[in-house]
Amino acid sequence: MESLLSPAAWLGALLIFVMRVADMSLDTIRLLYVVRGRKRLAWVLGFFQSLIFIVAIANVLTGKAGWMSILAYALGFATGNVVGMWIEERLAVGFIRMTVVSARLGAALADNLRKHGYAATEIPARGKDGTVTMLTVSARRREFDHVETVILETDPDAFVTAEDVRAVRHGFWRA
Repeated sequence: MESLLSPAAWLGALLIFVMRVADMSLDTIRLLYVVRGRKRLAWVLGFFQSLIFIVAIANVLTGKAGWMSILAYALGFATGNVVGMWIEERLAVGFIRMTVVSARLGAALADNLRKHGYAATEIPARGKDGTVTMLTVSARRREFDHVETVILETDPDAFVTAEDVRAVRHGFWRA
């Protein structure tokens, strides 16, 4: 085992950390594509992820940097999860369905959303305090902030939820 203060030990630990960050970032993104049914891309990401993982774990198991390798591995794992989440948020792949409940401005809200090019389906509903309008709005994930802005500018009291969805067939998806 090399001296823990040697540049080689620090460089080895840094390499393990970087590989683990890359491995876990790819894992997060790969999972995103698996859930969305993108088989080829998931395969490619899985190949590179596993390749990086094998090299990283082999370096840890050789024990050249001792406890620093183990610490770098764990820190890289944790950091890679966060980096992967950050990348996934920036990619914003796929679609969302927003459910909007408006007590007073449902029709105006649907019209305003349509004016901005979004599909909105109005459903009369009954809430705890009486009649409300429930809207479903489907959009690309990267458009979420814009859709939310349109909703809240029209009805600041609207109740909004969002969930990831997969496009199956038909309907209107903003180009």
